[in-house]
Amino acid sequence: MNDVYSMRLKISQIENGQYLAESDDMPGLIAQGRSISETIEIAQDVARKLLESYIEHGDPIPVTFKPIEEKIELDIAVGV
Repeated sequence: MNDVYSMRLKISQIENGQYLAESDDMPGLIAQGRSISETIEIAQDVARKLLESYIEHGDPIPVTFKPIEEKIELDIAVGV
């Protein structure tokens, strides 16, 4: 698969100090990591596998997923 899609993640810190990512764009996507960057990386991998499964089984890609054409704008967290 060569298409690249954009989705929004919600990342929150949980009780054990780790981070949890969920997405309204992809129901069922849950990823947990020790840092925000690790959590994003895991979420990307989970989303990729879910998308591959949708395609393999002929299921529609969620309409909230938007193909990235040429440019993407991101909000990033910067800790101080």
